[in-house]
Amino acid sequence: MLCNSGRRTKNNAHQLKTGFMENGVDPEVNECKAPRETPKTRHNGSTGHSHGQHAPPHPPRVRPRLVFHTQLAHGSSTQRIEGFTNVKELYAKIAEVFNISPTEILFCTLNTHKVDMQKLLGGQIGLEDFIFAHVRGETKEVEITKTEDALGLTITDNGAGYAFIKRIKEGSITDRLESVNVGDNIEAINEQTIVGCRHYEVAKMLRELPKSETFTLRLVQPKKAFDMIGQRCRPTKSPSEGKMSSGRETLRLRSKGMATVEEMPSEGEEEASRKVDDLLESYMGIRDVELAASLVETAKEKQNPEEFSKGLDHVLGEFAFPPEFVLEVWEAIRQAEH
Repeated sequence: MLCNSGRRTKNNAHQLKTGFMENGVDPEVNECKAPRETPKTRHNGSTGHSHGQHAPPHPPRVRPRLVFHTQLAHGSSTQRIEGFTNVKELYAKIAEVFNISPTEILFCTLNTHKVDMQKLLGGQIGLEDFIFAHVRGETKEVEITKTEDALGLTITDNGAGYAFIKRIKEGSITDRLESVNVGDNIEAINEQTIVGCRHYEVAKMLRELPKSETFTLRLVQPKKAFDMIGQRCRPTKSPSEGKMSSGRETLRLRSKGMATVEEMPSEGEEEASRKVDDLLESYMGIRDVELAASLVETAKEKQNPEEFSKGLDHVLGEFAFPPEFVLEVWEAIRQAEH
């Protein structure tokens, strides 16, 4: 069940007006009123309230329905989905309305059917966002000789077991290969499947491949409509990356715990998240808006880098962030706040 922020608990809940969305609360339906008292005989034979008795408590308030519209990116009818609390459940809901398997969905973009990594669905969905699901297309195998230490790939994942290419550095080894594109899902490295691996694990595997070695990537490209064939989207860094919606409220999807409806991050928090996302790319070869936001959130109310490091170990210990990275993240967050 989706949770609300404290700002949405008033009796007359704010109703969002948008052509795409049906989100909001109908006060006539969701306001909980005490039942009207009518005189009737009680067990003690009297009418009205007896001494010491109180009116029955109000039943719990009904939470608002959050309804999102979705299409398959290569073309489909528009469907409605609701009732999800994390990315896996979101994919399951999309798969259900289009009668496909959730494993067919590689990733989702917001408000565009194009393979645009600046519109990638991460940990937040604006309440006015339209969701486009990109599904499996053709599979291809590419041989690459690692002539340099870095391949020029930035990896992200969809939060449901698939890692894919989010950025290709201009002039790098993979930039010279026309068969490797942004949005391609990395299914296997040298026939070793990586389905279920997180993006930082895949990035580590690629970094550790010996120099001068030739290896094979099995890639799955998103299915494309006719007007998308031949598109090669390789966006450069942009200040708008990770800014998912212009709406005032977003649905925050968490890998652990329930989704919540929250106010949009402040400008300082957005700037901090962008700086942290850049550091994730430079240190780990990954970009992850949700992870960057989690790092910024963990830094709140921490007084020094030591407290911040302990907080990261508690909530994100599986990443094993190096001390120098933690220090740079701390400094970047503090600079963005001032």
